[in-house]
Amino acid sequence: MLKRSKILFMDEATASVDSQTDAVVQKIIREDFADRTIVSIAHRIPTVMDCDRVLVIDAGFAKEFDKPSRLLERPALFGALVKEYSNRSA
Repeated sequence: MLKRSKILFMDEATASVDSQTDAVVQKIIREDFADRTIVSIAHRIPTVMDCDRVLVIDAGFAKEFDKPSRLLERPALFGALVKEYSNRSA
């Protein structure tokens, strides 16, 4: 991040913080690194919802890859994850 690299790779960068802190960190990353390619491994649904693309991996295999909005248009793994997240958050 300090080198201002063209690619920023993050592996569960906010996994150990609460949801509110995660939202703040994600906002900063989106604003300060808008001109960079960001590869982020994340399990929190809100973290990935406004990404350009989402890759869903199941049992070590790539199962789905597209814009989150397109993945939600069809019944599949990503849609099920979003639904489960919504149910638990309610």
